[in-house]
Amino acid sequence: MSQNSLFRKKTVASIMAQVRANEASAEGHTLNKHLKIRDLIAFGIAAIIGAGIFSTIGQASAQGGPAVIFLFLFTALASGFAAFAYAEFASMVPVAGSAYTYSYVAFGELIAWIIGWALIMEYAIGNITVAISWSDYLTTMLEQIHIKAIGLKGIHLPSWMQMDYLTASNGYQEALHFIKEKGAAVSDLDPSLLKTYQAWQDAPRIGSFHLVLDLPALFIIVLITWLVYRGIKESRNASNAMVIIKLAVILLVIAVGVFYIDMKNWTPFAPEGISGVLKGVSAVFFAYIGFDAISTTAEECENPQRDLPRGMMWAIIICTVLYIVIALILTGIVPYDQLAVGEPLAFVFKQINLPKMTFIISISAVVAMASVLLVFQMGQPRIWLSMSRDGLLPKRFSKIHPKYKTPSFATIVVGFVVAIPALFMNLTMVTDLCSIGTLFAFVLVCGGVLVLQNKPDVERGSFRTPYMNAGYVLPVLFIGALLYFWSTGDLMQYFQIKSGSDFGQKIPSLIFWIFTLFLTVVSIPKKLSLIPSLGLLSCLYMMSEIPLQNWIYFGIWLLIGLVIYFTYSRKHSKLNPSNT
Repeated sequence: MSQNSLFRKKTVASIMAQVRANEASAEGHTLNKHLKIRDLIAFGIAAIIGAGIFSTIGQASAQGGPAVIFLFLFTALASGFAAFAYAEFASMVPVAGSAYTYSYVAFGELIAWIIGWALIMEYAIGNITVAISWSDYLTTMLEQIHIKAIGLKGIHLPSWMQMDYLTASNGYQEALHFIKEKGAAVSDLDPSLLKTYQAWQDAPRIGSFHLVLDLPALFIIVLITWLVYRGIKESRNASNAMVIIKLAVILLVIAVGVFYIDMKNWTPFAPEGISGVLKGVSAVFFAYIGFDAISTTAEECENPQRDLPRGMMWAIIICTVLYIVIALILTGIVPYDQLAVGEPLAFVFKQINLPKMTFIISISAVVAMASVLLVFQMGQPRIWLSMSRDGLLPKRFSKIHPKYKTPSFATIVVGFVVAIPALFMNLTMVTDLCSIGTLFAFVLVCGGVLVLQNKPDVERGSFRTPYMNAGYVLPVLFIGALLYFWSTGDLMQYFQIKSGSDFGQKIPSLIFWIFTLFLTVVSIPKKLSLIPSLGLLSCLYMMSEIPLQNWIYFGIWLLIGLVIYFTYSRKHSKLNPSNT
């Protein structure tokens, strides 16, 4: 096997020639161009303002106190650095493949396949998680609907149609054990356990099978998939409407909440120091994943070279300002250590006795989650479309609907891939696994800019990342970081390995420090660009904060992908000489 065949690259010229050929084709292989910069900004806000502002911001604030705003700034900077790299590639190669296509140009086919496979996991798990979360928010909102005129006191869906099969089954077994061992009555069960018990008991049966299904999750997936299938214009209009609604609610929360701030709650500002702030890095970064999905719409932009870079940057800036303001309001209204709850915004307004605000927030949360799902469901089929065009996936995935001009087959398959697990599985614990796939993509895109920066034969787009010599900055930052950790004692503590498992948990951090040293040394003679270097290192650092078990699961997923590549994709690749 030739090593070169594994790393065969696509050129910018060949990609753009294929785009022009698709546009000139009478068979309708192109996507409709309807997106302007305001639409791209709206897509970015739709993707970023979701679970982060309605859920994970509470846990991060409880760990870091008011100083969590610095974590949002750090995460925004890391995402911003990565966005510069995405923007440069999007300007250079304005096609639907996002990080997959960019890696094909910079690193070659094998790395492109790996990142494409990683993105499949990122979007799939992200979509399933968001769909399940949306179902929870919807049922909570329906239960809060009270209409005195008709005597309505909440809409209560049967328990068996608002949770997944595994949760109900496990909860029922736990409830039975509690009843038998403790001799307790059903009414003595914990409310959450009672709900799972009743769901299992009340569920319709097909033979011995209990039909427990998360039907609201199915409903939103079918609705969003239909929107994405119908066309980019319909998706754009729905996204813009949802963004307006949730921004209006967030601004209302800020306008009302600012009058209830007690500045005493901001003292101490960083109760657990920098280590406490950094504990929430994975949860906070999860709030930012999805902005890269904007780049998958490149072929549907009227002017992608100009608008994609601006859309990404403005989306990150707007969302970061909102996150910081909301974090200050939350930690100002109640003490930070009370915010480790699933719905922090609703919780805070309950504490100050504003029940109408909690209902408004629940409506906004439902809209926000739906908008995140829309952007993710829109992004994944376009990744599959690009991989199929290159021969790495079956040809049907590149089929464009003759009327709606969307990747129709890929969109339907994505709908099934998300809907079936969301019906039966509880995947609320996969935030870290979703984040690691995204960060991996960010690392490779930043690395791609560094690889191509000194190659004069590569065609460039209209946007270039501002150049600053990393060789003057990275050594100073590296030495400064070592001195800081030495002064705090964290450096010596890090090298105190008490057991094999303890060593295993430190492997991700070891990878980060070894690669940081390597990049710092290489940056001097190679005169590497500072912004993509900082983007690569900051994203790699956030990866190192994710527990080792998620690295292992991610590694298993990549191994499965490599099996598929070597058994199917490598042979069917358009770059395989036998296919030319």
